[in-house]
Amino acid sequence: MTAGPHTPAAQALRRAKRQALGLLLLAFAVFVGTSLVERGLALNCLKAVAEAAMVGALADWFAVVALFRRPLGLPIPHTAVIARNQERIGRNLGTFVRDKFLDVPSLVSLIRRHDPAERLAQWLLAPGHAELLGQQATRLVSAALDTVQDAQVERFIQKAARALIGQVDMSRALAAVLDTLTHKGRHQALLDEVLAKLTELLQNPETRAWVAQSIVAWLKKDHPRTEKLLPSDWLGDKGSGLLARALESLMADVAANPQHALRAQFDGALQRFIERLRTDPDWLRKGEEIRAYLQTDPMVGGYVQTLWLDLRHALQRDLADADSVLARQVRKLGVWLGESLAGDAALRQAFNERLEQWVQGLAPDVSAFIAQHIEDTVRRWDAEEMSALIELNIGKDLQYIRINGTVVGGLIGLVLFGVSHAGDIWRSLVGG
Repeated sequence: MTAGPHTPAAQALRRAKRQALGLLLLAFAVFVGTSLVERGLALNCLKAVAEAAMVGALADWFAVVALFRRPLGLPIPHTAVIARNQERIGRNLGTFVRDKFLDVPSLVSLIRRHDPAERLAQWLLAPGHAELLGQQATRLVSAALDTVQDAQVERFIQKAARALIGQVDMSRALAAVLDTLTHKGRHQALLDEVLAKLTELLQNPETRAWVAQSIVAWLKKDHPRTEKLLPSDWLGDKGSGLLARALESLMADVAANPQHALRAQFDGALQRFIERLRTDPDWLRKGEEIRAYLQTDPMVGGYVQTLWLDLRHALQRDLADADSVLARQVRKLGVWLGESLAGDAALRQAFNERLEQWVQGLAPDVSAFIAQHIEDTVRRWDAEEMSALIELNIGKDLQYIRINGTVVGGLIGLVLFGVSHAGDIWRSLVGG
């Protein structure tokens, strides 16, 4: 947590400490020097100044050191202030950040002052930013893929799929799907497509040959005597032709007549089937069996595994491509969003209002979480390391307090000496 001893901050702190110590030693040297010689008024004044400067320097040294550690290692009360109050510092810091920076009025005021929608639009439309957005999106997805473990994802998907299947009534769900597909006669268009394909199929020579062969085979199997008396091949060819023409005529009539009886019968059959799916106990039981099968069959797990691996490999191939599809889509989305926000003042206002509502709703919980996180983080720090870190950042300024204390102490000593020896000084000046 602490910085190295060779960082600029650490070097600046050491220089400030040497300066403060040097000034203290200078005051001590003057005090000792003036104490060893015979003194007059001037030397007594100099001694008083040096003495007061030492007192100020030592007092401020004690105060500064007491913030971070015990002076001289002595168990003096109310020292090592930061280390002893680590928990309270963390709690107060978290509360301060929560109440002064992350409170709802401050955040709302910030939004209204800076217009985030306008700033976002300008950023997205600036040259190169959409490209940057695409690159960051691919990096984020790539990092997520590298972090995610396949087994965990597969278990999650399987669990989610089984939970989803467990909530679905298969029979009634199929009925609902069919009901939707048949709404307003949508299924009749499907019927038209089927009729067209059947007509095309019946006009195929291979299909007619197969029908002829089927007729001959039927005659040989069920009516062998009749087949021996009649030209079965001719009957097969003619029969297939007649059958094809009859079916073609029927399908043409159905296709041309929206009110054809077969269409009504088709509608009725579908509706009866849908109703059976909804109410018939047999169909309901079959739906339960299908659901149980889907929830327990190991093939579903294998399918999920294959699906995830295919998706993962496809994403990895795309992300490795210099012209990634994902990056292109993100770039297009960024440009579109920027242009939309830039060209629509109402949209920007709606965006900002929505952001304000989001902040008002989530800010209390988020700020409380961040405050608790700050408190817990500070509490986990090593007390000595925390003190060292704080000293590294503010210690240089605190050393100047020591320097200022030395200078101010000397000045106070000079003033006090002048007041206490005012008569001597006056006589010295008058006599001079």
